[in-house]
Amino acid sequence: MEFLQFLSWACIVFTVGMFSTGLTDLKKMRASKSADNVQFLPFLTTCLNNLGWLYYGILKTDGTLVLVNTIGACLQSLYILSYCHYTNDKRRVTSQTLLAGGVVCGGWLYFSVLLPQGESQLAQLGLTCSLFTISMYLSPLADLMEIVRTGSVERLSFSLTVATFLTSTSWTLYGLQLQDYYIMVPNTPGIVTSLIRFFLFWRFASVNQGVQSYKLIEI
Repeated sequence: MEFLQFLSWACIVFTVGMFSTGLTDLKKMRASKSADNVQFLPFLTTCLNNLGWLYYGILKTDGTLVLVNTIGACLQSLYILSYCHYTNDKRRVTSQTLLAGGVVCGGWLYFSVLLPQGESQLAQLGLTCSLFTISMYLSPLADLMEIVRTGSVERLSFSLTVATFLTSTSWTLYGLQLQDYYIMVPNTPGIVTSLIRFFLFWRFASVNQGVQSYKLIEI
Protein backbone atom coordinates (compact mmCIF):
# COMPACT_ATOMS: atom_id res chain seq x y z
CA MET A 1 0.00 0.00 0.00
CA GLU A 2 2.85 2.38 0.79
CA PHE A 3 4.42 1.69 -2.60
CA LEU A 4 1.08 2.41 -4.28
CA GLN A 5 0.84 5.73 -2.44
CA PHE A 6 4.38 6.57 -3.52
CA LEU A 7 3.50 5.80 -7.14
CA SER A 8 0.35 7.89 -6.83
CA TRP A 9 2.35 10.94 -5.72
CA ALA A 10 4.97 10.27 -8.39
CA CYS A 11 2.23 10.22 -11.05
CA ILE A 12 0.80 13.48 -9.75
CA VAL A 13 4.12 15.34 -9.52
CA PHE A 14 5.63 14.13 -12.81
CA THR A 15 2.42 14.48 -14.85
CA VAL A 16 1.60 17.97 -13.61
CA GLY A 17 5.22 18.90 -14.29
CA MET A 18 4.90 17.63 -17.85
CA PHE A 19 1.63 19.51 -18.37
CA SER A 20 3.30 22.66 -17.05
CA THR A 21 5.80 22.68 -19.93
CA GLY A 22 3.07 24.46 -21.89
CA LEU A 23 3.67 27.49 -19.69
CA THR A 24 6.77 28.12 -21.80
CA ASP A 25 4.58 28.54 -24.87
CA LEU A 26 2.15 30.66 -22.87
CA LYS A 27 4.98 32.97 -21.79
CA LYS A 28 6.19 33.15 -25.38
CA MET A 29 2.73 34.13 -26.65
CA ARG A 30 2.30 36.82 -23.99
CA ALA A 31 5.72 38.29 -24.68
CA SER A 32 5.32 38.40 -28.46
CA LYS A 33 1.54 39.02 -28.49
CA SER A 34 1.44 36.33 -31.16
CA ALA A 35 0.78 32.57 -31.45
CA ASP A 36 3.25 32.14 -34.30
CA ASN A 37 5.58 29.14 -33.98
CA VAL A 38 3.34 27.61 -31.30
CA GLN A 39 1.37 24.46 -32.13
CA PHE A 40 -2.32 24.45 -31.27
CA LEU A 41 -3.38 20.83 -31.81
CA PRO A 42 -1.26 19.39 -28.96
CA PHE A 43 -3.15 21.61 -26.51
CA LEU A 44 -6.49 20.47 -27.93
CA THR A 45 -5.72 16.75 -28.09
CA THR A 46 -4.16 16.74 -24.62
CA CYS A 47 -7.27 18.44 -23.25
CA LEU A 48 -9.47 15.76 -24.85
CA ASN A 49 -7.21 13.09 -23.40
CA ASN A 50 -7.44 14.68 -19.93
CA LEU A 51 -11.23 14.83 -20.07
CA GLY A 52 -11.46 11.17 -21.12
CA TRP A 53 -9.20 9.98 -18.31
CA LEU A 54 -10.96 12.30 -15.85
CA TYR A 55 -14.27 10.59 -16.61
CA TYR A 56 -12.58 7.18 -16.35
CA GLY A 57 -11.14 8.17 -12.95
CA ILE A 58 -14.57 9.32 -11.74
CA LEU A 59 -16.21 6.04 -12.77
CA LYS A 60 -13.36 4.06 -11.24
CA THR A 61 -13.29 6.34 -8.13
CA ASP A 62 -9.54 6.79 -8.56
CA GLY A 63 -8.48 10.00 -6.85
CA THR A 64 -5.08 10.11 -8.55
CA LEU A 65 -6.59 10.05 -12.04
CA VAL A 66 -9.22 12.61 -11.08
CA LEU A 67 -6.74 15.08 -9.55
CA VAL A 68 -4.11 14.82 -12.29
CA ASN A 69 -6.53 15.14 -15.17
CA THR A 70 -8.52 17.95 -13.54
CA ILE A 71 -5.31 19.97 -13.29
CA GLY A 72 -4.33 18.92 -16.82
CA ALA A 73 -7.68 19.90 -18.33
CA CYS A 74 -7.56 23.30 -16.58
CA LEU A 75 -4.02 23.99 -17.82
CA GLN A 76 -4.82 22.92 -21.38
CA SER A 77 -7.95 25.08 -21.35
CA LEU A 78 -5.78 28.02 -20.29
CA TYR A 79 -3.37 27.33 -23.16
CA ILE A 80 -6.26 27.00 -25.62
CA LEU A 81 -7.88 30.27 -24.54
CA SER A 82 -4.54 32.06 -24.70
CA TYR A 83 -3.86 30.69 -28.18
CA CYS A 84 -7.32 31.76 -29.35
CA HIS A 85 -6.62 35.25 -28.02
CA TYR A 86 -3.23 35.69 -29.71
CA THR A 87 -3.68 33.81 -32.98
CA ASN A 88 -4.45 35.55 -36.26
CA ASP A 89 -6.17 32.45 -37.64
CA LYS A 90 -9.16 32.56 -35.31
CA ARG A 91 -11.54 30.89 -37.76
CA ARG A 92 -9.46 27.70 -38.03
CA VAL A 93 -8.79 27.57 -34.29
CA THR A 94 -12.45 28.17 -33.44
CA SER A 95 -13.64 25.46 -35.84
CA GLN A 96 -11.15 22.94 -34.41
CA THR A 97 -12.19 23.82 -30.86
CA LEU A 98 -15.89 23.47 -31.71
CA LEU A 99 -15.17 20.12 -33.36
CA ALA A 100 -13.38 18.96 -30.20
CA GLY A 101 -16.34 20.16 -28.16
CA GLY A 102 -18.62 18.09 -30.38
CA VAL A 103 -16.44 15.04 -29.80
CA VAL A 104 -16.65 15.58 -26.02
CA CYS A 105 -20.46 15.92 -26.15
CA GLY A 106 -20.78 12.86 -28.40
CA GLY A 107 -18.51 10.84 -26.14
CA TRP A 108 -20.42 11.87 -23.03
CA LEU A 109 -23.73 10.96 -24.70
CA TYR A 110 -22.43 7.53 -25.75
CA PHE A 111 -20.68 6.53 -22.52
CA SER A 112 -23.18 8.09 -20.08
CA VAL A 113 -26.55 7.69 -21.78
CA LEU A 114 -26.37 4.93 -24.37
CA LEU A 115 -24.12 2.49 -22.51
CA PRO A 116 -25.45 0.75 -19.39
CA GLN A 117 -23.55 1.54 -16.23
CA GLY A 118 -21.14 -1.13 -15.04
CA GLU A 119 -18.10 -3.06 -16.21
CA SER A 120 -18.93 -2.73 -19.91
CA GLN A 121 -19.10 1.06 -19.65
CA LEU A 122 -15.79 1.23 -17.77
CA ALA A 123 -14.09 -1.21 -20.15
CA GLN A 124 -15.15 0.62 -23.32
CA LEU A 125 -14.15 4.00 -21.88
CA GLY A 126 -10.81 2.60 -20.72
CA LEU A 127 -10.12 1.11 -24.15
CA THR A 128 -11.00 4.39 -25.90
CA CYS A 129 -8.75 6.42 -23.58
CA SER A 130 -5.94 3.89 -23.99
CA LEU A 131 -6.02 4.01 -27.78
CA PHE A 132 -6.10 7.81 -27.76
CA THR A 133 -3.12 7.98 -25.38
CA ILE A 134 -1.13 5.49 -27.49
CA SER A 135 -1.77 7.55 -30.62
CA MET A 136 -0.51 10.68 -28.82
CA TYR A 137 2.69 8.96 -27.69
CA LEU A 138 3.34 7.59 -31.19
CA SER A 139 2.49 10.81 -33.05
CA PRO A 140 6.04 12.29 -32.86
CA LEU A 141 7.59 9.27 -34.63
CA ALA A 142 7.65 11.17 -37.93
CA ASP A 143 9.60 13.97 -36.23
CA LEU A 144 12.01 11.43 -34.78
CA MET A 145 12.61 10.00 -38.25
CA GLU A 146 13.34 13.52 -39.47
CA ILE A 147 15.87 13.93 -36.66
CA VAL A 148 17.59 10.71 -37.71
CA ARG A 149 17.68 11.96 -41.31
CA THR A 150 19.09 15.39 -40.47
CA GLY A 151 21.26 14.36 -37.52
CA SER A 152 20.05 17.36 -35.48
CA VAL A 153 18.26 17.28 -32.12
CA GLU A 154 17.45 20.99 -32.23
CA ARG A 155 13.73 20.21 -32.33
CA LEU A 156 13.83 18.04 -29.20
CA SER A 157 13.43 19.16 -25.60
CA PHE A 158 15.63 17.19 -23.22
CA SER A 159 13.67 18.32 -20.14
CA LEU A 160 10.38 17.28 -21.75
CA THR A 161 11.90 13.92 -22.69
CA VAL A 162 12.92 13.33 -19.07
CA ALA A 163 9.46 14.39 -17.86
CA THR A 164 7.76 12.08 -20.37
CA PHE A 165 9.96 9.16 -19.34
CA LEU A 166 9.31 9.66 -15.62
CA THR A 167 5.58 10.20 -16.18
CA SER A 168 5.14 7.15 -18.43
CA THR A 169 7.14 4.94 -16.07
CA SER A 170 5.14 6.09 -13.04
CA TRP A 171 1.78 5.46 -14.70
CA THR A 172 2.91 2.08 -16.07
CA LEU A 173 3.94 0.93 -12.57
CA TYR A 174 0.77 2.46 -11.08
CA GLY A 175 -1.41 0.56 -13.53
CA LEU A 176 0.56 -2.62 -12.85
CA GLN A 177 0.00 -2.25 -9.11
CA LEU A 178 -3.73 -1.75 -9.67
CA GLN A 179 -3.77 -4.53 -12.30
CA ASP A 180 -5.45 -2.00 -14.60
CA TYR A 181 -4.16 -2.66 -18.10
CA TYR A 182 -6.04 0.35 -19.49
CA ILE A 183 -3.64 2.52 -17.46
CA MET A 184 -0.52 0.38 -17.80
CA VAL A 185 -0.47 -0.52 -21.52
CA PRO A 186 -0.94 2.95 -23.13
CA ASN A 187 1.93 4.42 -21.12
CA THR A 188 4.42 1.80 -22.28
CA PRO A 189 4.92 3.49 -25.70
CA GLY A 190 5.83 6.67 -23.79
CA ILE A 191 8.74 4.82 -22.18
CA VAL A 192 9.86 3.43 -25.54
CA THR A 193 9.71 6.76 -27.39
CA SER A 194 11.53 8.48 -24.51
CA LEU A 195 14.33 5.91 -24.67
CA ILE A 196 14.57 6.52 -28.42
CA ARG A 197 14.91 10.26 -27.76
CA PHE A 198 17.62 9.66 -25.14
CA PHE A 199 19.49 7.61 -27.72
CA LEU A 200 19.13 10.40 -30.30
CA PHE A 201 20.48 12.94 -27.82
CA TRP A 202 23.47 10.69 -27.13
CA ARG A 203 23.99 9.84 -30.81
CA PHE A 204 23.87 13.40 -32.16
CA ALA A 205 25.12 15.33 -29.12
CA SER A 206 28.52 16.10 -30.70
CA VAL A 207 26.79 17.45 -33.81
CA ASN A 208 24.70 19.89 -31.76
CA GLN A 209 27.16 21.12 -29.14
CA GLY A 210 26.71 24.70 -30.29
CA VAL A 211 22.93 24.64 -29.91
CA GLN A 212 21.87 26.71 -26.90
CA SER A 213 18.21 25.77 -26.70
CA TYR A 214 15.75 23.22 -27.95
CA LYS A 215 12.34 23.63 -29.47
CA LEU A 216 9.60 21.69 -27.68
CA ILE A 217 8.14 18.71 -29.44
CA GLU A 218 4.68 17.91 -28.11
CA ILE A 219 3.56 14.41 -27.26
